[in-house]
Amino acid sequence: MTPADLQLPCLMLLRRSIAVLAWLTLALIVYATLSPIGLRPGVGTGSSVGFERLAAYALLGSLFVVAYPRHFIPISILILGVVISLELLQQLTPDRHARMADAAQKLVAELQVAASRD
Repeated sequence: MTPADLQLPCLMLLRRSIAVLAWLTLALIVYATLSPIGLRPGVGTGSSVGFERLAAYALLGSLFVVAYPRHFIPISILILGVVISLELLQQLTPDRHARMADAAQKLVAELQVAASRD
């Protein structure tokens, strides 16, 4: 077996691993967004919530683009739907608040990373 024969299975395994990581990141974002404010995870460095939000969605967009490189439009639609849904679902939790500025910041982070995929 040559190194070239091993390359494709390794790439497929790497891409699947990144896909799993992307979905786990999405699950963590959902948890962080909808959990009570006291249970909300943070990086603990004194950084602003805006930076954490920006970093989380930039990471999410990056992982999805790497995991599914030929599906830019469906990925963007998925994350757009997630952002809007999570902001609306925050209306149902008594200790959280939804703001369109938050949603816009999340969308900008995701789309900026996704658009720079090449």
